[in-house]
Amino acid sequence: MQVAIETNAPVHIKPGGAAVQSSQSDREDHKLEKRLCREVGRAIVDYNMIEEGDKVMVCVSGGKDSYAMLDILLKLQKRAPINFSLIAVNLDQKQPGFPEHILPGYLAKLGVPFHIENQDTYSIVKRVIPEGKTLCSLCSRLRRGILYRVAGELGATKIALGHHRDDMLQTFFLNMFFAAKLKGMPPKLVSDDGKNIVIRPMAYVPEKDLSRWAAVQDFPIIPCTLCGSQENLQRKQVGNMLREWDKKFPGRIENMFNALQNIVPSHLMDGKRHDFKGIKTTGVASVDGDKAFDADAYLEPQSKAPGGQTVVQFQSF
Repeated sequence: MQVAIETNAPVHIKPGGAAVQSSQSDREDHKLEKRLCREVGRAIVDYNMIEEGDKVMVCVSGGKDSYAMLDILLKLQKRAPINFSLIAVNLDQKQPGFPEHILPGYLAKLGVPFHIENQDTYSIVKRVIPEGKTLCSLCSRLRRGILYRVAGELGATKIALGHHRDDMLQTFFLNMFFAAKLKGMPPKLVSDDGKNIVIRPMAYVPEKDLSRWAAVQDFPIIPCTLCGSQENLQRKQVGNMLREWDKKFPGRIENMFNALQNIVPSHLMDGKRHDFKGIKTTGVASVDGDKAFDADAYLEPQSKAPGGQTVVQFQSF
C-alpha cells in the first residue's frame, strides 16, 4: 500500500517505531497461529477426525488452504495426546505451465513424507467439457477417484481435505439455490467407494484467517489455471454474496454456520426426516412448541473476544 505524504509537512519518526511495529505484528501473527491451531484442534475433537495410530493423507494442491492445513496438522502432531502420522499427497494433473518442481521442493525442505501422483486429467476435462462450460464438476470427480485409490495404495486411514468454514457455507447455499436441497459439506464422511474416511480439519476456520496465515508464512502458492480462472462460477458468486453480508452484517456468517449444527427437522418440511403424517397430540407441553422463529436466542450475533474470534468453550486437542 502506498501512502502519500505532503513534502512540505514536518515528518516525525518515533524512536524505535519500526521495532514497536514489528513487535506488534509478531504478536498478531502469534495470536493468529494459536487461533488456527485451536479451531482445527476443536474440529478434530468434536468429530473424532483423527484417532490413535491413524495415517492421515493430507491432500496438498498448492493453494493457500491446503498449505495451511498441512502446516497446522504438523504443529498439532507435535502436541497431540495421540500418535498419528502424516503423508502429503499432490495430484499433478498435467496442466500446461504447472510448476511441477515447487511442491516437491517445498515438501522435501519441510521434511514431511510426500507422494506426487501424476495423472493427465487435464486433457480428459478439456476434451469432454465444451469450451466455456464449468470444468470443476468433472475435474473434482476425476481427482476424487484418483485420491481414493492412492489412499489405499499408501495405507492411509484418513484423507484430509483443505475445505474451510466459508467453503462449507458456500456449498450449503449452492445446493439450496441451484439443486433445491438443504445439503452442505460435512466435516467427516465415508467416501463414495465406501473404503475411505474423508475429514475436513479446517471446518471451523474462516477463509480470511487462512489468507492472512498464507501471507505470514509466505507459502509458494500455485494458482489453479484449469478452473480458477473461471470468474463466473456459481461458487464464486455465492462467495461474493457471503463476503458482502459479512461486511454489512457482522456476526451473520457465524450464525449461519452455527445453524448447520443446530438442525430442527420438525420445523422443516422433509417427511423422510420427520414423521409429519404420524403426528398425534400428547397432552404434554413441548419446549420446542410451534415457534417458527427463536427470537430470544438470536437477537444478537455471538459475542466476540478481542481480535474478532468467537467466544466458545471447547476441549483442547
